[in-house]
Amino acid sequence: RTKMRLHSLILMTVVVMATARPKAGPEQKCKSGPVDLVFLIDSSRSVRPHEFETMRKFMIDILNTLDIGLNATRVGVVQYSSQVRSEFSLKSHASLDSMVKAINQIIPLAQGTMTGLAIRYTMNVAFTAEEGDRSKGQVPNVAVIVTDGRPQDRVAEVAAEARGKGIEIYAVGVARADMTSLRAMASPPFEDHVFLVESFDLIHQFGLQFQDKLCGNPKPNPGNHGCEQICSSSPGSFTCSCISGFQLNQDQKSCSSYQTLKLRLKFRKTSDSSADAGGTKMHLCTFLCYLLTCTLLSPSVIDYCSFGNHSCDHECVSVLSGYHCRCNHGYRLLNDGRTCQAIDLCAEGKHDCQQICISSPGVFTCDCNEGYTLNEDEKTCTPVDLCAEGKHECEQLCLSAPGSFTCSCNPGFRLNSDQQTCTNMDLCNSVGHGCEHQCVSTPGSYYCVCPEGRSLQEDGRSCGACRSANIDLVLLIDGSKSVRPQNFELVKKFVNQVVDSLDVSPRGTRVGLVQYSSRVRTEFPLNMYHTADDIKAAVMKVEYMEKGTMTGLALKHMLENSFSEAEGARPAKHNIPRIGLVFTDGRSQDDITEYAKKAKEAGVTMYAVGVGKAVEDELREIASDPVEKHFYYTADFSAISTIAETLKLNVCPEESQGELEVKDPCACESLVEFQQATMSSLEQLTQKYILS
Repeated sequence: RTKMRLHSLILMTVVVMATARPKAGPEQKCKSGPVDLVFLIDSSRSVRPHEFETMRKFMIDILNTLDIGLNATRVGVVQYSSQVRSEFSLKSHASLDSMVKAINQIIPLAQGTMTGLAIRYTMNVAFTAEEGDRSKGQVPNVAVIVTDGRPQDRVAEVAAEARGKGIEIYAVGVARADMTSLRAMASPPFEDHVFLVESFDLIHQFGLQFQDKLCGNPKPNPGNHGCEQICSSSPGSFTCSCISGFQLNQDQKSCSSYQTLKLRLKFRKTSDSSADAGGTKMHLCTFLCYLLTCTLLSPSVIDYCSFGNHSCDHECVSVLSGYHCRCNHGYRLLNDGRTCQAIDLCAEGKHDCQQICISSPGVFTCDCNEGYTLNEDEKTCTPVDLCAEGKHECEQLCLSAPGSFTCSCNPGFRLNSDQQTCTNMDLCNSVGHGCEHQCVSTPGSYYCVCPEGRSLQEDGRSCGACRSANIDLVLLIDGSKSVRPQNFELVKKFVNQVVDSLDVSPRGTRVGLVQYSSRVRTEFPLNMYHTADDIKAAVMKVEYMEKGTMTGLALKHMLENSFSEAEGARPAKHNIPRIGLVFTDGRSQDDITEYAKKAKEAGVTMYAVGVGKAVEDELREIASDPVEKHFYYTADFSAISTIAETLKLNVCPEESQGELEVKDPCACESLVEFQQATMSSLEQLTQKYILS
């Protein structure tokens, strides 16, 4: 279905740059007074070589319209990028030709865009008497900044300072220039001092318009003639004219720049064979001067952003009806619709950093405090343990703190002044130890010892007489099936009779009991009971094992376990005798040789008591030397009562002879007392006919 309707015309007017310059007569020199003029030329890497050439042409075109001379207009050129370089000063050239030659010899720096630095240099150096500047207030100071990008430093403050010192600033932006920065630099009013050119290709034509702004419009002659620019008198009349770069309008009074010709836009609907049946297409008709072109309507036909008056902080986006501003990633648009504010995710708490958050627009990175290292998740932190990593020089102990350490010493040592090495502290010489005889220092501690023949008392300091001497006694009793239950009860009574003859206490005699058959069982260790009554009660609770006869295994257990400090044996340095008593009724079912020998080599005095069917050669192998003094065997115990005195003479021969040196009389007396008690108990067993 086809519908053809004629829509009303919609007129729009916009300002665009002309693409051609009309022919004009000879260029006129600027009629203004002397000026000190400095060009600030942006030569950053974004300015391509052919674009820089158009900037040269821009400056030269303006110079051609000026009255150049040391007494007229003086010109200087400052080039800047990441640094500032003066190409020539206000006093360098007195003629146009030498000045043009110097401009053509400029080599671009091709670095960053430090516009603020260039303004400060111009204010503090270029406009000084040393550089050719004339007295302030007499000759105007004019700075023309030509740039194509956003400054990489701050410009608002230094530009305000320069304007405060009387420098009039024109800001000319090309292509990618930032309008906000241009307005921050330029002198007011902005419509006379801020210019934005769409491309370097147009800056040459733009220079003609800029000449008028720089030189100032000629003042009309007195009278009510109404000429906007130039009034030419004739007899009885006058005519209006325009300066170079402008044309006289139809009213014969006002002037229009060739660079601001009017563009009329009109929309109309036309039929199109390519459209759907009955459809229409919207077209845009453009009237430029007297040329008519028609293009398909599209939002991109009119680039409102290219007009340069949008003031967007970051990006201007053209749409069919106008434009809107858009911010770069990491920024948000404020309510004014133009200003962009960096999004600080750290300040807003929108991060997962454990310790330190470092913000960039729209993003963040995590870091750690000193002494910590960032983990692989790039969020959490771990203390740097220098001690565990071995990154220290401590001699003994290293105490770690995040990222650091301190050295310390073991007990009994002190830290030296180097804070790394340690010195052993001799506590015997530094504290009141109280030892009666001798103090022996150990790392961090000490102990007392007594002379040979005397024993250390319970206070750990004083030395007692022989009657106070004690022993560590471990009894190994045979619990094999050949003993029989009724006889095992008599063996327990024999053990208790031995205990009755001893001075049992923690610092006196200590007693441990081990029963063995096919396996070995500790009934109680040396450090379990501290009184004779407690030991005897524990003995009576011992249950008969009733299996084989593993005497060798029992000897191994006694040596490795029963006489260990963990089970109550006192250190050898205390001179406490260690005695092992083996009570058996038959041949061992394993080898006894190895551990019988090791026990004696370890300083254990071994007694072997055999009853009934016990094998004599095994008993002799167990007994200490001399064997005759430590081996006892009887079938009926009838002769045991007669050997007590002989036993005492064998253990302590000095008591009877009075000639031998006594190595440890306290130990001797303890052994004699033990032997006598054992013989007495064996006599009682004989009388009760324990074994047949």
